[in-house]
Amino acid sequence: MKLTYRVEEGARLGALLWEFGPGWRMISSAMLGGGIGVREWVLNAQVVAGYARMDPVEHLTSLGPGGSGGSGGSGVGMMTAASVDRYVRASDGGVEAVATVGLRVPTWAAAPEGTEDPELAPMRVGTINIVTVLPVAMTDAALVNLVMTVTEAKSQALIEAGYPCTGTASDAVCVAVPLDGPEELFGGPRSEWGARAARAVHTAVRRGAGAWRPGDFK
Repeated sequence: MKLTYRVEEGARLGALLWEFGPGWRMISSAMLGGGIGVREWVLNAQVVAGYARMDPVEHLTSLGPGGSGGSGGSGVGMMTAASVDRYVRASDGGVEAVATVGLRVPTWAAAPEGTEDPELAPMRVGTINIVTVLPVAMTDAALVNLVMTVTEAKSQALIEAGYPCTGTASDAVCVAVPLDGPEELFGGPRSEWGARAARAVHTAVRRGAGAWRPGDFK
C-alpha cells in the first residue's frame, strides 16, 4: 500500500493504492469494480467534501495505476471526504484491515422514511472505507458472509466508541482474497477466518473512531 497526494479544486488530497497484481479476487460495494471478480488493485481516494462530479467512475479510473487510459488492469475504486493519510491498520492471524474513518454524519441503518442527512455532499461520498485482505481463497457465499462480518465488526466498534450509529450513509468495503487454493466455505464471525477479519476490522475502526476529528474533512 502506498500513499500519494494530488491537488484538485485547490485542495491537497491523498490516495491509498494497493497494487496486488494478478491472482486476486475481490468483493466490494465500491462504484468502480464493485461486485465479485478478479481485480488487481484497490484505490481509496480522498475527494473534496462538497464533491459534485457526475463521473465518479471515470474519475476513479483516472486516479488508478493505469491513469485515464485504463491500462492498469481491473481494480476497485472508493471515495471518501476523510483524510486518508490518517488511515488505521490492524492485523489478526494473517488478516489485515485498513480503515479510513470519517464521522461527520453518523447514521443508523434503519431510519424513518424521509430522514435526510443534510451534511452529505451532492454525490454521496463514503466516509468509512474498509479494505480487508485475507491469505486464503473463498467461495462466493463465504465472501458475501465476510462482508456481513466486516460490517458488523465496524458497527460494533463505532457503538463501543460512543457513536450512536451503525456507520454512515455511504460507507464502502472491499475484501481481497487469493484467486487460487482451497476455498474456505464460511466467512461468519465464528468461522476461523471470519473471526480474524472481525477482530482486525474492529480494532482498525475503533482506533479510527477514537482519533477522528471534524478537521479531518478538508
